[in-house]
Amino acid sequence: MLFVDLDDFKTLNDTHGHDKGDQLLQLVAQRLTASVRECDTVARLGGDEFVVMLEDLSENPVEAVTQTKVVAEKILEALNQNYHLAHYVHHSTPSIGVTLFGGQPEDIDEPLKRADLAMYQSKTAGRNTIRFFDPQMQAVVAERASLELGLREALADEHFLLYYQPQVMGESLVTGAEVLLRWKHPQRGLVSPAEFIPLAEETGLILPLGNWVLETACAQLARWSGKPSLAQLTISVNVSTRQFNQPDFVDQVLSVLARTGADPNRLKLELKESLLVSNFDDVIAKMNTLQAHGVGFALDDFGTGYSSLAHLTSLPIQQLKIDKSFVRNIASNHKDAVVVQTIIGMAHNLGVAVIAEGVETTAHHQFLLAHGCQAFQGYLFGRPLTLEDFENRVRQGV
Repeated sequence: MLFVDLDDFKTLNDTHGHDKGDQLLQLVAQRLTASVRECDTVARLGGDEFVVMLEDLSENPVEAVTQTKVVAEKILEALNQNYHLAHYVHHSTPSIGVTLFGGQPEDIDEPLKRADLAMYQSKTAGRNTIRFFDPQMQAVVAERASLELGLREALADEHFLLYYQPQVMGESLVTGAEVLLRWKHPQRGLVSPAEFIPLAEETGLILPLGNWVLETACAQLARWSGKPSLAQLTISVNVSTRQFNQPDFVDQVLSVLARTGADPNRLKLELKESLLVSNFDDVIAKMNTLQAHGVGFALDDFGTGYSSLAHLTSLPIQQLKIDKSFVRNIASNHKDAVVVQTIIGMAHNLGVAVIAEGVETTAHHQFLLAHGCQAFQGYLFGRPLTLEDFENRVRQGV
């Protein structure tokens, strides 16, 4: 069974109209039919998805795979030829997923799922290619489904907690923390965000997760305000692009601040450069509104997101974060050192504070101090800490 999906079909519909899309589908169907034998079956599932079922293949799986590969490559070549859609010449490519079936009794949905999964692997591999189903793919999908279910349960049961990574000024003065999310899994213990944040982004669970982080951080700021040794601390909260782009994001933040009683001047929202690629006017409007209420902004991972300098000069930000990928090699790589010095100089000229993340060695720290950077974050000053350990460190002044 071959699952055939046309790459970027939506773009054709959007740019040249659905009539051209319909013509393309008709021509694809003709080419698919011409590429197989009379005993084989070609069907269109819907949209730009087609299925080809090859019958009477060898009972030997290796030979059957070889036979199928020949047909799949023939289809790939046929669908790569230009299409003449009225007066428009269009080039289209397919992504093809393949699975064998018939060796054991099973519902027709099962081989369809396997072929569909293999097709997505073809997409991931760069499109316009063929991928055969591998049992490891199913293991990945099963793990992903289990992780998603666990995430939903963890949200409902509040199995998350925040760790606090110290942010320091000068030699070692702790001025605040960046909060980092951890999943307290009942069986696996603490799960790194690297494992679940991408899935949360993909599934939309990043929205309730992001709201929980913001609420928890602001509630902590409110509690610190009544403790003289902690009242001056700030908290930095990472905001995902998807979260920030919610139409009511500003109202969400202001509502959380009002509900928790947190001082907005102690809250800093960290945004990725990628946020600036689209809807720039909307981004500026939201930032200006929140800034008017006292909320600060930092541009995270600066230097990696290819934002324009014109964007930078228009942004109401208080801080640039130098990405750790530049800091890591400043003592040994001249180009990285120059980039870091340039960012520091630019930030100073724009009247924007700068903080370096990923500061792990004394050499990093001394280089940055010598070139005008006064704020730091990294393992040299402490790994992410539990709330209790972080508060104890601040009180002890170490």
